[in-house]
Amino acid sequence: MPKPAAVTKKTVVRGSRTGRPVMALLDLLGRRWTLRIVWELRDGPLTSRALRTACDDASPTVMQARLSELREAGLVELLPGDGYRLTPLGRELMESFLPLHHFAERWSKRMAS
Repeated sequence: MPKPAAVTKKTVVRGSRTGRPVMALLDLLGRRWTLRIVWELRDGPLTSRALRTACDDASPTVMQARLSELREAGLVELLPGDGYRLTPLGRELMESFLPLHHFAERWSKRMAS
């Protein structure tokens, strides 16, 4: 008996024909303001206005587009009355950035010497 064909959802990813998960994630994170939003939410929820201020008054249109993309990706959620925060998956992503953050701190000190 033949095996049924695997059904896979191909994600459209800029710069990649494969749509592999790592490429889809890098595409999402490479969009303007996306990494900054994730970084600014690392310590807890922020209202839309506070998040815009933390992101150097980024355009409200771009901020809302990125927040919508991050919500759709399951990395950010909106809490009524509290604002936006990282989901457990978003916090896991943030934790994966910490070694890079520590490296950047060390690198920055070397560059300043």
